[in-house]
Amino acid sequence: MPNTFLVPEKTTVTAKGDGPVLEFKPAESRVFLLTLAITNIIEQESLDVSIHGSTDGATWDRKPIVAFPQKFYREEAPLLLDLTERPDVKFIRAHWEVARWGRGSETPMFEFHVTLREVPQEILQEAAGRVRAQ
Repeated sequence: MPNTFLVPEKTTVTAKGDGPVLEFKPAESRVFLLTLAITNIIEQESLDVSIHGSTDGATWDRKPIVAFPQKFYREEAPLLLDLTERPDVKFIRAHWEVARWGRGSETPMFEFHVTLREVPQEILQEAAGRVRAQ
């Protein structure tokens, strides 16, 4: 699976919302690297991004599978999404919440995207070998 966008590039948000639904195709592994890239913001605001799963693409788990730590600045943040213990999850999507405080407009604004990339099986095996050797 090549790099896939869970939230498309240059997505600008001012309120909570959800990204497009991504259906999983058979993959070598069910371990993925997520990258949250915040490319534009205004001051005194926060962004919370979480990943939710579904078995059918219509009913979504209330509790996220994983969540990025709360963000306040432009940055890129990686996060591992491991679905090996969740074979029932066939669909995922990103969910975000935004907040703003302080002076000026009360409307938050974030421009960001989230990418997903499959972690190759050989890298997982190498990492497991290193853990066993320690």
